[in-house]
Amino acid sequence: MTQSETRLEGILLDEGLTVTFSELTQLCGSNTRMVSLMVTEGLLRPQGALPEEWRFDGLEVRRARRAVRLRRDLKLNIAGTALAIDLLDEIEHLRERLRVLEHQLGQRQARPIR
Repeated sequence: MTQSETRLEGILLDEGLTVTFSELTQLCGSNTRMVSLMVTEGLLRPQGALPEEWRFDGLEVRRARRAVRLRRDLKLNIAGTALAIDLLDEIEHLRERLRVLEHQLGQRQARPIR
């Protein structure tokens, strides 16, 4: 790779995807203890009662990966990470609502006045 080249890597996640506890730790580059803490803190909400039964959908995988990055990059504890993830989710939700409202407003303004 030359100096001017940039390497970009990522994982494409399907929201319908379901992964096991072990697979999630691999996908988010974390360990079982940290993922268990994320579940205990309410950051992740797996399906199933026991860790051996836990299944995580694509959105949970995305949350886990984001949480691991925040913990690493910002040196947050698990409670701070959970708060940050919740706030980021709320911002995304509000942006989507704003986009829909702006779209609706634009349609109303484009209608001819009778």
